[in-house]
Amino acid sequence: MSHKPESANDQGQKKRKRKKRTKQTITCAVTHIRLIEANPGKLAALDQLLEVYLPLCQQYVALFCTQETLPDKYADPVFATVLSDRLHRVAMQQAAGIAKSWRTNRQAAYDAYLEDLADYAEAKTQATASGMPLDPKRIEPTWKEWNLPELRVPAIQANANVVAVEQSEDSTFDYWLRISTLDKGNPLHIPVKLAPYHKKALQGRTLNTSTTLHKRKGVWWLTLSFDLDVPVETESSAQKVGVDVGIANFITTSTGKKYGSFHGKLARRHTRDREKRRRKARLRACLKKKGVEKRPSTSSASGQRLGRHVRQEINRAVNQMIADHPNARILYEDLSVASMRFKARSMNAYLYASNLAHIPEQIAWATAKRGMAAHTVKAAYSSQEYHRCHYPDRANRPDQQTFKCILCGHRDHADHNAALNLARRFGDTELAACKNKGEVKTRLLRRHEEWKKQYGLAVVQPAVQLGLWDSYGKCYGQFCLLHPPASSPVPSQQETNFGIIHTPCMTYTHRQSARVPTS
Repeated sequence: MSHKPESANDQGQKKRKRKKRTKQTITCAVTHIRLIEANPGKLAALDQLLEVYLPLCQQYVALFCTQETLPDKYADPVFATVLSDRLHRVAMQQAAGIAKSWRTNRQAAYDAYLEDLADYAEAKTQATASGMPLDPKRIEPTWKEWNLPELRVPAIQANANVVAVEQSEDSTFDYWLRISTLDKGNPLHIPVKLAPYHKKALQGRTLNTSTTLHKRKGVWWLTLSFDLDVPVETESSAQKVGVDVGIANFITTSTGKKYGSFHGKLARRHTRDREKRRRKARLRACLKKKGVEKRPSTSSASGQRLGRHVRQEINRAVNQMIADHPNARILYEDLSVASMRFKARSMNAYLYASNLAHIPEQIAWATAKRGMAAHTVKAAYSSQEYHRCHYPDRANRPDQQTFKCILCGHRDHADHNAALNLARRFGDTELAACKNKGEVKTRLLRRHEEWKKQYGLAVVQPAVQLGLWDSYGKCYGQFCLLHPPASSPVPSQQETNFGIIHTPCMTYTHRQSARVPTS
């Protein structure tokens, strides 16, 4: 059996680091290559291989997902099989990749659940201390254990040890696939015929050694890939553009532009498709009660078309955003859609249909393809923090599209405010070092206190001590926000022993007797 290869030497690692600074490598896939030129006997042998390979891969998926240690694709084999050692190793590598992705998403969802549970406990403690009842809409979060991954699509993710792509020289075919099978020493040779657009995509390219074979509706398909080095053209002094991702607006930038939306036509199509699937589910339940074995599927062709339409709209929105900011540095949130949950099932279905997870992937792909610099930043509290005073609070978001700081009263569109926060978090090593949302919130509150000290802001208890309650201001939280009417002049230093500070977002009282700065 092959084991984990030795680590690369220091010189090779330094070479890759230098290359990473000036170039970024993207992997391009060439899909939809039908294997229809092979005779039925060869395809039957491939089906026999899949019948043994897929259950073995499923066994290792279950093992890697449930064991305490991280999945190791170079570990010693555990299960007995009639497959060759090389095919056995390929099955382990494929299962390790699936399990690693599943464990990462599950851990992110569990961490989000713990953070929500801590927020709920804090809100409950505050309500008890204040003598006010807790908001009845807030329900204690519950954790539902995830199901293990199930391999539903027959697929083989192979390397050159078991599936080799050989150039055809003396036939009308373009390539030959040499596939190891259950019959040791007698590999299959399956011909590959490329379409014109396949030839155009592969012209002048060097194929990767990894290939993917999958079977759909009784037909075998092949996926090839090649690497492409794209030089990074974004200047270090380029404009930083934050990108917020959402359902109402697929993309909102820190420059104030919005692109795409799931509302409108897409939402109406989703509602019709969901009603159709619910009717099918009721029909299946009725037929099952009557003992009917063959029942209609809950999936629908209209739902698949809707998914493709949503991805097309997302791709169009990303392309428009990049076209409007060709020389910018794109900063988008490190979004974890797997951990997002709503109380209502209809909202969860709405979230699933919007395909938000596709947006960060498309941004990364589209920017890399054009040689643009794109980075992910911490997304925690980006929608609840005001980018000037850094105060994060759930109450800052009274509804989906409105942001209003409860301390300073600043108002903005919630998505635009979040995009501004994301743009400012680039290069923020302190937030990047935070391991969870609790640490992020602690850091933001500390910055808020530093911001208050910088402007010499004082807490006034009660606010009536200012003597300005009726004439010039109103009490808002712990600070006195002064909003003098247009007909009333701002009191000077002689009229009151409190100076007035005008910041870009608010007016606070200042305890020092100094000259009055202007906005």
